[in-house]
Formats: sequence, C-alpha cells, structure tokens
Amino acid sequence: MCVKMFCPECGNSNSEMIEGLCKECFLKQFSILKIPEKIEITVCAHCNARLEEGKWRESNIIEEEIIYRALERAIEINTLVENEEIDLNIIQMRGTIAECNIEAVAIVLGEKIHQSFDMEVKIITTVCPDCSKRNSGYYEAVIQFRADKRELLRSEISQADEIVKKTLNSQFSRNKLAYLVEKINMKEGIDYYIGSYKSAKKISSNLINRFGGVVKESPRLIGQNKSTGKGIYRIWISVRLPEFKIMDIISYLEKIGQITSIDGNKIIVNDLKTHENFSIFWKEYDSIKIIKTAKEILTSNIISKSPSKIQILDPDNYEVVDIAIDNILEEYNIGDEVNLVKIDDNYYLVPNYKLKNKN
Repeated sequence: MCVKMFCPECGNSNSEMIEGLCKECFLKQFSILKIPEKIEITVCAHCNARLEEGKWRESNIIEEEIIYRALERAIEINTLVENEEIDLNIIQMRGTIAECNIEAVAIVLGEKIHQSFDMEVKIITTVCPDCSKRNSGYYEAVIQFRADKRELLRSEISQADEIVKKTLNSQFSRNKLAYLVEKINMKEGIDYYIGSYKSAKKISSNLINRFGGVVKESPRLIGQNKSTGKGIYRIWISVRLPEFKIMDIISYLEKIGQITSIDGNKIIVNDLKTHENFSIFWKEYDSIKIIKTAKEILTSNIISKSPSKIQILDPDNYEVVDIAIDNILEEYNIGDEVNLVKIDDNYYLVPNYKLKNKN
C-alpha cells in the first residue's frame, strides 16, 4: 500500500515535500539570513580601532563603516539561496546603540522572495593598548641628534624636525606607536622621544641619508615583563653629524682634499694635489681630520704666469708666491681670481670652491 505524504502545516498532499513541508509552507518559514540576536563591537574611543577575536584591527574608520562591517561579518546566508541581494541600513543611533535594518532579496527553490530584518548593534567604547600607551607618554626609543665637536645649525635642526614629522606620518597608518612623545632642546643637540623603536630606526636612517654621519644604538634595561620574565629595554639612538661640511678641507691618511658631497653611505672628496675624487666610507670617519672650514679658504689674484708656474700674492702677508701649473691652472690667466688654502706653508688650489659658500 502506498503512503501519501501531506504537509502537516496546510494538509497539502499534491506538492513536493521539502524537509517535511510543502514548498509553499517551507518558503513561509524559510529565512534567507541567519542573524544573531545581538551584535556587540568593542571600539577604541581614540583611534576607532576595533577588537576582533582578541586582536585590535584597523583604525581611523568612521563609526558608520564599523557598524556596517560588523553586520557583514555577523550575517550568514542560507545555502539554498541564489542570486541574493543584501541591503544594509542604519536607521538611527540611540546613544551607543545602532538600530539597523537588513533587506534581503533572493531566489530560493526557483521562487523570488523578499525578507526584512531588524536588529541592534551595540558599540562598547574603551581604549586600545596603543592609545593607552600614547596617552601615558610611553616611548621605546630616544634619538639623540648631535653634531660632532660643533653646534647644530638652525637649518639642520629645522630639516631634522621635518624628517621626524614626515617619517612618523608615513608610518602611523601601520604602526600606532609612530608618534613623537617629546622633543627636548639641549645645549649639545636635540632629543626626540619616539613611541616606536621601529619608527625611530627609520627616522635615524632618514637623518643619516640626508646629512651623513654615524649611528650608534645603546639599549637600557628599564624593567621586566611580569608575564614572560624578559627584560624591557629602551633604545638610545645616537645620530652624530660630522664635524665637517661640504666645501671644508680635510686630511685623510696622507691625502688632503675638499669635501664635495656627503650622503648616508660615503663622503666624496676632491684631492687637492691630483684634483681627482676619492670616497671615504663612514666606518672610517674617525680617520678624517678637518683642516680648514669653507670660510677659511683664501682668495687671491694671479699677478704673473709662465709656462711652468703662476705667481699670486699671499692674502695674509702679501708676499709673492710661486705655484706650479697643473692641468687646472692652465685655464687661468693673469688677473684671474683663484681660491686656495695654505697648509704647512704649502699652497693648494681649490677649484671646486664657490665664493657664495663663504657666507
């Protein structure tokens, strides 16, 4: 004997049964979406970072977008649904509670159905660990910006300030500790207190790339992590600019030359004897001795010229000085102005020197 199935809801026995119900009754009870009874999201009151699965994620997102993302993560679409269209709407805010509506249109078992859902999203505000550190003045590194055996120039300080600012701004989107806690002006230089050690390293690298110089790090133990037992360190980063500047005269090993270029990798020097360039790397910095600053370079005029030498007047005592002609001096004529330095009673032509740098 054939047992005929019927729908327990409406008694229909002429329709295909789906999960024990006829198609019509099944669709009446069917829900396109599975939605939790309530949604709670924890958000940092300062940077809008949100707490998800125990981790703080993304910040600087407006509150409305945070709510929409919470709704997207919370809803589940039934596996029988096809060609769904979901429309999320925030109806109104009541303090920290967002009243929301979700409109869903989809094809289910070949039928187009439309459903509407109302729900609330509660926003719990707190302070994330990074903002808590920032508000408390937390820092991981101190950049000690100095010049070797001289005071920093105003232009060097203003450029350093700009480098610190730009570097931190570029780092902040991915590192919330990329901030300046404090800048302290000292007689010997500037101290920059930086929230993030990684950002401080990037700043020191940018300073060296701009000015040249030597970097040295010194960790200092300030405490111990109670949970891990490991030491907590702050890093002091010394950024030491060279004593010399471009156009100064230096000695290196047995060479005497004029500095023509400085960058983060090396110093380019023009040999005053051969007039050829050579490089000095920063690891050899302590072997460099400054002899004359650019302001100490002398100016004189050629009073006589022969095939083998020129004659000038010593600017200090007005004595006539003979200088052998080389490939550089060949281009000069009587009456021309030349720039030179006097070192141990020897005179060196300085072809790269520009008068405007004496001011």
